[in-house]
Amino acid sequence: MIDKIVNLAEKFTPIALIGAGGIGKTSIALTVLHHSRIKQRFGHHRRFIRCDQFPASSVHLLQRLSDVIDAGVQNPENLTPLRTFLSSKEMIIVLDNAESILDPQGKNSQEIYGVVEELSQFSNICLCITSRISTTPPDCKCLDVPTLSMEAAHDTFYRIYDSDADRSIVVDSILKKLDFHPLSITLLATVARQNKWDTARLAQEWERRRTSMLQTQHNKSLATTIELSLASPLFRELGPDARALLGVVAFFPQGVDENNLEWLFPTISNRADVFDKFCILSLTHRTNGFITMLAPLRDYLSPEDPKASPLLCATKEHYFARMSIKINPDMPDFGETRWIISEDLNVEHLLDVFTTIDANSDGVWDSCAHFMDYLVWHKKRLTVLAPKIKDLPDDHRSEPECLFRLSCLFASVGNHVERKQLLVCALTIWRERKSDRGVASILTELSNANWAIGLHKEGIQQAEEASEIFERLGDMVSQARCLIWLVDSLCSDNQLDTAEEAALRAINLLPEKGQEFQVCEGHRALGNVYRFKGDTEKAIHHFEVAIGIASPSNWHGVLFWIHYELARLLHSEGRLDDAHAHIKRAKSHAADNTYYLGYAMELQARVWYDQHRLEEAKSEALRAADVYEKLGAAKDVEDCKNLLRDIEKGLNTSVASGQSD
Repeated sequence: MIDKIVNLAEKFTPIALIGAGGIGKTSIALTVLHHSRIKQRFGHHRRFIRCDQFPASSVHLLQRLSDVIDAGVQNPENLTPLRTFLSSKEMIIVLDNAESILDPQGKNSQEIYGVVEELSQFSNICLCITSRISTTPPDCKCLDVPTLSMEAAHDTFYRIYDSDADRSIVVDSILKKLDFHPLSITLLATVARQNKWDTARLAQEWERRRTSMLQTQHNKSLATTIELSLASPLFRELGPDARALLGVVAFFPQGVDENNLEWLFPTISNRADVFDKFCILSLTHRTNGFITMLAPLRDYLSPEDPKASPLLCATKEHYFARMSIKINPDMPDFGETRWIISEDLNVEHLLDVFTTIDANSDGVWDSCAHFMDYLVWHKKRLTVLAPKIKDLPDDHRSEPECLFRLSCLFASVGNHVERKQLLVCALTIWRERKSDRGVASILTELSNANWAIGLHKEGIQQAEEASEIFERLGDMVSQARCLIWLVDSLCSDNQLDTAEEAALRAINLLPEKGQEFQVCEGHRALGNVYRFKGDTEKAIHHFEVAIGIASPSNWHGVLFWIHYELARLLHSEGRLDDAHAHIKRAKSHAADNTYYLGYAMELQARVWYDQHRLEEAKSEALRAADVYEKLGAAKDVEDCKNLLRDIEKGLNTSVASGQSD
């Protein structure tokens, strides 16, 4: 960045260095001012003006300018009496901390802005402005000052703390948590050195006090820097909600999604303007569609007691209300529930905090269950909430539902052993509470979990019991879903005629309209039955019917499995190129689900093995095994290892054959 600014200065391009307090704007400006090329170009005509050291008025700015350029003009009312002096030499002038005079809500702001704008237009002057506020003259080349690199952050810390000290991963972790913010790192190192702390003590103090420890013995602090921005006229003009809004932005690790401002803050009519002003003030910045802030600011501004922040609590309720909309792939608004894909970290953090400080609230745990349901459908991954859910007391109203939703998350990443353990706990609770529907729902899930880990007969027994309960309750849709999952266990147990009957019965139980997702699943199940029976034509027909139902709604999870199972069928038929095409389509529907990708990669490796593309097969099988290993899917890891052994034999045979030739 220094070289870029020097290049601009040599061309007399006006420059504005914009960034949050403590980001290093002044340090950069001073480095440029003393750069050898700048010294050579401008000689002694390098001027530095601290704009926060005089009252914000054009009169005071002009007088300070007259003094630093040695014009000798007293009380100039405008630039006219200074023009001769300003035009006589090539010079560089730095207006440091210019937010104190360029604040558009400050007194005399128009007059001051006019002076600065006119000054930026001199052809022999390079004007360099440093400011937290981005309202600078239009001719200025605006440069956003970034945080430090990891290496620069290290150098800054150890230069102050102890240049001979060994690098510590503890320090690395803290620097990262500070977003490599220069002032925060300087204060951290200074405090540690002044108190003669070793890195272990530094880590303890950081965990206990966080950014509140960033204050030196001479009262230089992060708090002072941040409060200076909050005291600006532009910020005060935003009204009483501004500080609370900043607190909400600070609370969420991602910040807030600009696309969701309307439903997150419905009571704040000028919300878009307020967030724009936050960015103008460099209190926040925009990243990937979110308005967020640097970690030190976030740590300082986040509410100490989230329950005591009315705006944060209102925002929480808006999130919870949004998640209470039941996900139904058959409904037109299914796509709207995909908002969780970008907001998952925010919602998870919100729930993690409120399940701790408001653990007795049923609404929090209901939302916890809803959140996991949203993840299952739209962003398959595990959650940090798992230990809290497992620790819920057995008499907690939400425990069985949360255990069930958590089991679905484990299923989505292929950990069916953990899934089964959670379902067994939930089943015990529902039996104790004498809830037939709860029992039947968990039995349905258990049947599928047992099928996934190879306990087919146990799965069949549980699915049949669940089907009988749903039939007794008159719930045909749930019964159909249960029968669809029963098909998997029956096929694996080689009861193919019974599986065909179950699949056909499931489809017949479902209404023609309103349950398209389950109908799609029924045809997928029937396609699998015919695949096992060796009736390729019927299998492909039902798979294609399922694709026709799923494609308009982009049911990615279902489409993955249909194309995956079609690929398996075609692979078994020796139609390897067709199998490859469907594997490619399956991968396109896997999205961020690494478990699905693992399945597709393993099958791809098998296809390439049969095509004698052994090196490619080995590479793909290793990738699949790595995915399974990370997810704890032991059975799948073993299958991949067996495949790799076969591939290695093939490779060794090829080598031996080549040598004999």
